[in-house]
Amino acid sequence: MVRPVLMGQLTWVMAQAAELAEQSITQSITVWRAIVIGIVQGLTEFLPISSTAHVKVVPVLLGWGDPGVSFTAVIQLGSIAAILWYFWDDLSSVTTQFGRAALRRDFRSFDFRLGLGILLGTVPAVFVGLFVKLFVPGYDNSIVRSTGAIAFTSIIMALLLGVAEWVGSRQRDFSKLSLSDGIFVGFAQALAIIPGVSRSGSTLTAGLFAGLKRETAARFSFLLGTITITLAGLVSLPDMFGVNSEVQLIPLLAGLFAAVVSSYLAIAWLIEFLKNHTTWIFVWYRLAFGAVLLLAIAFGQLENI
Repeated sequence: MVRPVLMGQLTWVMAQAAELAEQSITQSITVWRAIVIGIVQGLTEFLPISSTAHVKVVPVLLGWGDPGVSFTAVIQLGSIAAILWYFWDDLSSVTTQFGRAALRRDFRSFDFRLGLGILLGTVPAVFVGLFVKLFVPGYDNSIVRSTGAIAFTSIIMALLLGVAEWVGSRQRDFSKLSLSDGIFVGFAQALAIIPGVSRSGSTLTAGLFAGLKRETAARFSFLLGTITITLAGLVSLPDMFGVNSEVQLIPLLAGLFAAVVSSYLAIAWLIEFLKNHTTWIFVWYRLAFGAVLLLAIAFGQLENI
């Protein structure tokens, strides 16, 4: 009888310590640190290099500690605002044309297929996200989110992007998108639940494998991610207020503003960049990023947490 009681008390103490540790980390975020984390979030959310990995690793490398899942959810709202801002005309057009085509029962039209493709492409990510949220309560602190796992994932996804760049035909533009593209890229988007995968990276890779032009794959990735990123931010709101209720408002707003600006610039830059350049720069970066993390862990310069 004594042993179960002691184990129960030990578990409770460890849980309380973990909660206090996360609160101390988030409460130590100054305005400057919040701005830096916001910029990192904004730049890496839409570049195919994994925002989750960088928002976790960069503050740790700077000696600030892990900012925590909840604080990350706050500044992720800035990326949501940026993507809505940049693609507002496209989103309005897709929504309007999809609705009109549905009312006309013109199910074979491009507008209807594009809208339905975006909706169906969102389903896998939503399903996986809700499943993890409801049935894997310790996922945020699991080994999947460890630095070592992020390093290996970054390397694997770099290799996949390199193969897609090598074998992809890149013949189809935005007007040639099909319903199957939405479903295929949507399943790739669901992989982003794993830190280090990168939602932008997995969807861009899938688009290249499907024969889309680079800028088309990126643009479709962003449109497809609008619903997913928004839902992810909304689902995280309860956790945000539960853990970060004592965090000062000014650092939060500073990080949020930095994320909005950097996200918008990242979207605009990437679409223009991919019109005339390959994705190899991101392949090499991800390989180097993963290798540096593994070396830092091996030599004791970075904890595998």
